[in-house]
Amino acid sequence: MMPVAGIDIGAGTAKAVILDDKRITAFSIIPVSGDINKAVEEVINEALNKAELSRRDLCYVVSTGWGRDAVSFADNSTTEIICHASGVHFLIPQASTIIDIGAQDSKVIKVNDKGMVIDFAMNDKCAAGTGRFLEVMAQVLGLKLDEMGPMSLSSKNPCNISSTCTVFAETEVVSLRAQGKAVEDIVAGIHKSIASRIIIMGAGINLEQEAVFTGGVAKNIGVQKALEEAGSLKCVVPAEPQITGALGAALIAQNKSAAER
Repeated sequence: MMPVAGIDIGAGTAKAVILDDKRITAFSIIPVSGDINKAVEEVINEALNKAELSRRDLCYVVSTGWGRDAVSFADNSTTEIICHASGVHFLIPQASTIIDIGAQDSKVIKVNDKGMVIDFAMNDKCAAGTGRFLEVMAQVLGLKLDEMGPMSLSSKNPCNISSTCTVFAETEVVSLRAQGKAVEDIVAGIHKSIASRIIIMGAGINLEQEAVFTGGVAKNIGVQKALEEAGSLKCVVPAEPQITGALGAALIAQNKSAAER
């Protein structure tokens, strides 16, 4: 079979996966700035360069994510829920629950033993419980995002962040700093706040004891641990948790390409 591509345009990052006969030959992840069309071109070109291919070598392209319509050369597009389910099933066939936390939305997805979506819950109306929430809190505390996870693990007394609104939570964090609370305790409290929101959101679809954790926030060990404690579950994080949506889109591209031959 000829190579195919899946492209996932999220609010924070653009991802592309090149697939050749169900083998990942290359992938790319780049930040999305103000120019979404530029991000589309950059992410596919970077992946193609890694695979030593050109655009004309691709026989089918499927796009997904909130910015999927910006992929003008895509042969088809589909929802990110379906793509995440497909991508995770490919990597971890036994997965039945997926927790995906991206830049501006979070999702809990239930799948069957074939990787088909049977139920899901999604927060796409509020930044709380998303990567953007973490970004705002990092800025307030003067931290880098990648510092937050390891720092929270040293917390002895996590703070209680009661606000579910990002704006109010920001005020709460500023107040905790003024009270002299340890930064690691505040960060641990932030992670617990995110985890609590996710667990509550997924309660209606019966979370399993083991869940696959994907999205950029899955790289934060503090959020992973907070989820495990809040939901009494074990989180399995893929080697590259940000590409599952693009991988699922590539798998769908491969199936559609085969069906049209």
